[in-house]
Amino acid sequence: MEKSIKSSSINYGIYLALALVLYTVLCYVINVEMVVNFWINILVIPLTIIAVGVISSAKAKSILGGFMSFKQAFTAYFIPIAIAVTISTITTVILYNYIDPDTADYIKEMVITKTRDFMEGFGAPQSDINEAIAEMEGQDMFAPATQLRSLAQSLVFFIVIGLIVSLIMKKKDPNEA
Repeated sequence: MEKSIKSSSINYGIYLALALVLYTVLCYVINVEMVVNFWINILVIPLTIIAVGVISSAKAKSILGGFMSFKQAFTAYFIPIAIAVTISTITTVILYNYIDPDTADYIKEMVITKTRDFMEGFGAPQSDINEAIAEMEGQDMFAPATQLRSLAQSLVFFIVIGLIVSLIMKKKDPNEA
């Protein structure tokens, strides 16, 4: 029974990975400026990822007859997210480091411009704006090490959400001792 939970979760991970990769490629092909869209990156993408984790956990609960442990709920939630976010990160590294590094530079400039505009809009002191921009200019946003650090931060965020989801989704079988 445990194997079918994992295979179901892996399938959800592959579907989510394909969706994230498709999004990345479509942004690249259609309008690369979507990559720096605040609402998509802060709300839509993370909520979609969380939703797939919840759906995977709910499917696991269904497979187990409506009862599952915290560990089973967390495993069913986290496997698809770990697979999808890792594959998406690898795609991003390949696309912007090896296929088209010039687009990475363009995206970096867009991020710097948006950051400057955002900070100015909130009335940040010019010295703080200059410091933030100088730091951003010194970073390679798409370097494998930077992307790996971002991947780790994302996984930590999704783990915290997963712990909450797992607490909600777990249900003890009253017939167990």
